[in-house]
Amino acid sequence: MSTTASPAADRVAGGWVTDRFGVTLAGRAGQSSWTVHDLVVLGLRRNRRRAHLLVSTVLGKHIPTAPSRVRAAADDLGDAVINLLGADLAPRSTVLGFAETATGLGHCVAHRLSARMYLHSTRRAVEGASVYGTFEEGHSHATTHLLLPSSPELLALDPDAPLVLVDDEISTGSTALRAIASLQQIAARTHYVVASLVDMRTDAHRAETARAAAELGVRIDYVALADGRVELPDGLLESVWAATADPLNPVGTHRGRVDELHLPWPGGVPDGGRHGFAHSDTAPFDLAVGIAAAEVLGALDPERETVVVGHEELMYLPLCLAEHLERAGVPTRYQTTTRSPAQVRDVDGYPLRRGFTFTAPESDPTTPRFVYNLLAPDAPDRTPAVLPTVVMVIDRPADTELLRAEGGLLDVLTAAGHDVCLAILPTGGAAR
Repeated sequence: MSTTASPAADRVAGGWVTDRFGVTLAGRAGQSSWTVHDLVVLGLRRNRRRAHLLVSTVLGKHIPTAPSRVRAAADDLGDAVINLLGADLAPRSTVLGFAETATGLGHCVAHRLSARMYLHSTRRAVEGASVYGTFEEGHSHATTHLLLPSSPELLALDPDAPLVLVDDEISTGSTALRAIASLQQIAARTHYVVASLVDMRTDAHRAETARAAAELGVRIDYVALADGRVELPDGLLESVWAATADPLNPVGTHRGRVDELHLPWPGGVPDGGRHGFAHSDTAPFDLAVGIAAAEVLGALDPERETVVVGHEELMYLPLCLAEHLERAGVPTRYQTTTRSPAQVRDVDGYPLRRGFTFTAPESDPTTPRFVYNLLAPDAPDRTPAVLPTVVMVIDRPADTELLRAEGGLLDVLTAAGHDVCLAILPTGGAAR
């Protein structure tokens, strides 16, 4: 797989964002069987730093997506890393996923590589956990990434092996470079790989990567399922900021119900990679997920469409639960809540057709949270008589009064008519 963009670009994507605001998305040929247009569609942010949003069709963040499609794209990205490193070196690697969007993707890639260690950055301040490093994401709505391994030695395992950084989208490459500079101060090594679903860097951005790598004295390789470019018209930020979006929090004809389900989870088994997830954790994790999935399955109508929703950075475990439901024959899609304020428009050709905002259940309740769609954006019936059941997966720190209060997540979902199965994990606390 090439790590530089081919000069030949394929078709330029149209759609509502292009027609209304003049933003264009072009893919470049020759990267993989995936194209940019398979992987992302144009959306709009509610953000003073950046107006456009590349909405992934395979990540399960903003769009409810079949779990098998999420896993297939992630596995292909993992295979791209293996092709670069070789089958002997890949399992020796450490993988770092970027919060919040790529925590699940990074875990999938680590699983595909059989990587020695997986860790993801976090924006959650965890009582009792030491911060061993930070880096900034300049265009984000929440800029600071924290590194909270249970021990800094987790980042120093096999320093002669590469560290693989995983993000859903590389726009300029600057966040990855900041992360590498921070990691070099914690546990220096000579080889990094940046893996992403799409790589949108320009030639100037690629030159900056080469300059930074030389300055740091490291090798940085990039792999992606597809390369592309976004072209933005002058004045886009002002135009998007001034535009009127559709209202959030639709109200249904009846209020849905909430059923609480306390999931079994064994002590000592990590629920994800916030504090580190070793390859040896995989088998007990898979066993625990299977037991938890049986509990969820028993609480559902297997004929009714279901959307499994993870809470922000809690992405991988809900994906695994959704995979179990899908294999059991339940019509299942998967996505997560987000900190990202995006514009909602119920128009054909736009990916964010429906949206909810709610009080954050933990950490910083003054900053609103969001979840989008819960119906497929291209669903033929935009107002089905029976809405999908939402399986809302949270961990202990998010199990708060704010979750259940007026304006909280359960309130806005049930007001729209969704029945909610609240699946609560007894995990998520301090580093083990």
